[in-house]
Amino acid sequence: MSNEIRVVGGGLAGCEAALQLASRGHRVLLQEMRPVRGTEAHQTDGLGELVCTNSFKSEDPSNAHGQLKREMRALGSVLLRSADLSRVAAGSALAVDRGLFSEAMTEAVGSHPLIEISREECTGLPDGPAVISTGPLTSHALSEAIRSALGVEGLAFYDAIAPILHRDSLDDSIVFAAGRFGEDADYLNCPMNEAEYSAFIEALVNADVHEGHDWDAVPYFEGCLPVEVMAARGPDTPRFGPMKPIGLIDPRTGERPHAVVQLRREDRAGQMWNMVGFQTRLRVSEQRSVFQMIPGLAGCEFLRWGSIHRNSYLRFPDRLTRHGSLLDRTDLIFAGQLTGVEGYTESAASGIMAGINLDRVTRGLDPALPPATTMLGGLFRYLRDADPDHFQPMNSNWGLVDPLAKRVRDKKERRGLLAERAQADFLAWMDAERVQPTDVGGAAPVAATEES
Repeated sequence: MSNEIRVVGGGLAGCEAALQLASRGHRVLLQEMRPVRGTEAHQTDGLGELVCTNSFKSEDPSNAHGQLKREMRALGSVLLRSADLSRVAAGSALAVDRGLFSEAMTEAVGSHPLIEISREECTGLPDGPAVISTGPLTSHALSEAIRSALGVEGLAFYDAIAPILHRDSLDDSIVFAAGRFGEDADYLNCPMNEAEYSAFIEALVNADVHEGHDWDAVPYFEGCLPVEVMAARGPDTPRFGPMKPIGLIDPRTGERPHAVVQLRREDRAGQMWNMVGFQTRLRVSEQRSVFQMIPGLAGCEFLRWGSIHRNSYLRFPDRLTRHGSLLDRTDLIFAGQLTGVEGYTESAASGIMAGINLDRVTRGLDPALPPATTMLGGLFRYLRDADPDHFQPMNSNWGLVDPLAKRVRDKKERRGLLAERAQADFLAWMDAERVQPTDVGGAAPVAATEES
C-alpha cells in the first residue's frame, strides 16, 4: 500500500502498532535495539518481554482494566492473543508465563510477511512515517533527539505520582471546597485536628515502603519528596509543606485546622481528584490503610496509586496532537509509556491506536479516536486535555470516562452501567469509522466473570 513504515521499539506498543499497520497492507520495519544494545531491565532479546509483573490485571468488564481489554480484543490485540496462549492460573486476573508470552509475541510479529525485524539502535527520529514506542528506558541518543524535537521541557525522566481519588467516594460532611484566603474554591480540603494529624504522621513514618528495582532507582528532589520522607524529617515537616492549613477555615468549626490535605481536580468533569503533594513509595496496601485515616477519605476509592520511579514520558497535552504525533508531523506518532499511559495494557492499547491512525494519515484520512464514554477514548482525552504543568502518567480507570447521565451511588451497579455503555459506544465507533480489527490468530478469547 505504501512505502516502508518504521516502528521503533519491540515492546508491547511497538508489536501492536506493527501488526496493525501490516494487516492494513503496509510494509513495516520493526527496529529493536536488543540484543545489540541491552537495557538495565531486559534479560532477553524477545519481543514484548515483560520486565515487572506477569499480570495484566482483571478481565471483568465492570473493572476499568477489563473494559480496556474488551476494546483491545475488538481491535485484534496481539498482546491479548499471546496472553491467551500463555496464561497461568490467577483467578479472574489475566496472568501469563513470561517466557511463553514473549515467544508468542515474537512469533506473531516475526512470522508476518510484511514485517521485517531489524536489530539495531535508532539514534534519531525517522524522516518518513513512523511510530516511536521505545518505553521508559529509551536510549540516550534517541531521548536527546526527542527532546530536541519537543523542546527542553518536552521530555521528562522522573516520575513522581500522587494518588488519585474518585469524587463520589469522598465524605462531603467533612471535605469542603475552598481556596486559601478566600480565593476561588478550586480545591477540596480534608481538615485534621492535632490528634488526627499526630496519629496519621505516626502511621505514615512506620508504613512499609516499596524499594523497587536497582534500575528503577530515582533521585529525590527537594521540591518533590515522598510524603513519608518529609514526615520522617520531623513530625511538623508536612504541616509546613503540602499539609499547611494557612488561609483555610473549616466550616464545621469556624477555625483554622491543625493541618489540611488538599485535593486538586484532575479532569474537567471533576470525577478525579489528586492528593496534592502526596507522591509516595508506600506499598499499595499501606497507601490504602494510611491515607484512609485522613478525615473525609475513610471510604475513598483510589483510581490511581501513588508512586515514584524512573520513567521517560512526553509532555503530551501541549507538545503532541490529539492522536500522539508531533505537532508539525502528523505521520510521526508516539505510543506506549512514552505518551504518559501507565501499565502494560494501556501501553499496548496506545500502540494499537498509533498503528490505526498512522495508516489513516498515510491514506489521507483524519486520525480517529473513540468517544470519551469508552476506556480508550477517556484515556486519550486525559492525555490531550490534562494540565500540562501538572501532567502525570495515567492508568485506565472509570474516572476517565464521561459520567452517567444519572448519578448512581452503588459502585458495582455504576461500573456495570459504564461498561455496558462503553462497549456499545466503542463498537458503534468502529463501525462508523470503518475500523477493522487485525487478525493475529491464536486462541479464542477467554472471558472472566469476577473482578480481581
